[in-house]
Amino acid sequence: MNNTVFVKKYSEPAVDINEINRYACSKEDMTDYIKECLSECKGAFAYNVCYKEVPVEVNGNNVDLSFTVIKSEALARNLCACKSAVVFAATVGIGIDRLIAKYGKLSPSKALVFSAIGAERIESLCNAFNDDIKKEYMGKGLFLRPRFSPGYGDCPLNAQRDLFSCLDCHRKIGLTLNESLIMSPSKSVTAIVGLCDVGSDAA
Repeated sequence: MNNTVFVKKYSEPAVDINEINRYACSKEDMTDYIKECLSECKGAFAYNVCYKEVPVEVNGNNVDLSFTVIKSEALARNLCACKSAVVFAATVGIGIDRLIAKYGKLSPSKALVFSAIGAERIESLCNAFNDDIKKEYMGKGLFLRPRFSPGYGDCPLNAQRDLFSCLDCHRKIGLTLNESLIMSPSKSVTAIVGLCDVGSDAA
């Protein structure tokens, strides 16, 4: 198993305006307003992912990923059929954070839409990465489990520290983690994607 941390840079994934509207929790159709905000934040994103394949060993509720052991019943259940996993970190960059901060007082409604755009952008990036590794590992007869992030279910958020250390996130993609376990840029995700040789392709 290769111990290298790889980096992928993506061009802009397709935008889903319906998803942005959903993230904005709006009961109205904000399509025109969203398009205006999308035009303003054009060029603000940098789509980067760093990732690594690691061995997996599940013992009860303890999940050994070689660089850390995470105690989580939900994660153990997710990875119970897996011998390995891809751990990754993804970010769309600091540009959208600057726009959210700029409009926080000037126009809270616009800040809300920019935040929703950022949420949709990072989810789209994760989906694009998922599609890539799905194709790669299906060629090896392996299937992907749904991606699982620290803080989800009973998976402790402090598992972030070991993930960041394993992936060298700051050096690889400029992603940092503070003492309160808050990521910067904020529109970022870390996750674990199990790889198994049974037909459980639900990711």
